[in-house]
Amino acid sequence: MPTVSFTPALKNEYETLFTGCVVVPGRVGDVDGLVDRLVSNRQRYDKVEKSLSCPWFLVAVIHNMESSQNFARHLHNGDPLTDYTVQVPAGRPKSGTPPFTWEESAADALTMHSLSGLPDKSLPRLLYELERYNGWGYRLYHPHVKSPYLWSFSNQYTSGKYVADGTWSETAKSQQCGAAVLLRRMAERKIIEFEDQPAPKLKDGPIVVSYSMKRPKAPEDVDAAIKLQEWLNTHAGVWVKVDGAPGEKTSDAYRIVTGRYLPGDPRA
Repeated sequence: MPTVSFTPALKNEYETLFTGCVVVPGRVGDVDGLVDRLVSNRQRYDKVEKSLSCPWFLVAVIHNMESSQNFARHLHNGDPLTDYTVQVPAGRPKSGTPPFTWEESAADALTMHSLSGLPDKSLPRLLYELERYNGWGYRLYHPHVKSPYLWSFSNQYTSGKYVADGTWSETAKSQQCGAAVLLRRMAERKIIEFEDQPAPKLKDGPIVVSYSMKRPKAPEDVDAAIKLQEWLNTHAGVWVKVDGAPGEKTSDAYRIVTGRYLPGDPRA
C-alpha cells in the first residue's frame, strides 16, 4: 500500500482534529472505563517505554485497538500468544519460539512499525504513527471518512469502515473507541501530557462564568460555559471536556491560563 508523508499540512490537520475532538453523548462512560483499565496496567506499559523509548500511553492505546487490552494476545493484530501471528502481519515475531510473552510480542510489533526509539513524540506525530499502524486505507481511498481507528466515539467520525480486508461499507459504524479519543480523554483527565504542548502564557479569557459543579439551568449560562471551555482548549497543553458545566476541572484550566480560579470557586 502507498505511504503517506508527515507533512506540515498533515501535522496541522491532526492538531485541529484533536483540539476539536469531543466524545459523543452517551460514550463518555465507555471511554472512561477503557482509560481506567489502561491506567491500571500502566506498570507493564512503562516497562515497554523504558526498554524501547516509546511513550507508555501510545503502547497502551495500540494494545486497546489491536487486542482489547488482552495480555494473552499479540500487539501486532490480536492473535493468541500461543503461536506466531496468523493474520496480517503473519509469522511474527521473527525471532524466538512460541508461546511468547506479551512483552516479547510488543517489542517485535513496535520495532516492526519503527516505534522503538521514536525521536519525535509530539502529539501530531503520535497521531500519524497510530494511523500508520492501522494503515492508510481510509485516507487514501475514502478521504471523506476520518479513520475510526483514531476518531470513533467522537464528533470527528460518523460512519464508514472496512468490514473485512479490502471490503468497504459506507454505512457500517465502528463500535470500537478510537485511539485519538482515548488520548484526548487521558489528556482531559490530566493523566498524560505531550512534549510539544508547553504551559500556556497567562492571559484573560473572553468570557468569565461562575463556578458550578452542575450544568447551569439557563441556556445562556450553558452556552457561555461551553464557549469558555472551547476557548480554554485553544491553549496548548489544556484539555477540558466541553460539557457546559464550569466545575473544578474547568476552573483548574482557567487558572492555568489566567492565573486565577473561576469566580465562586471555593479555592479562590
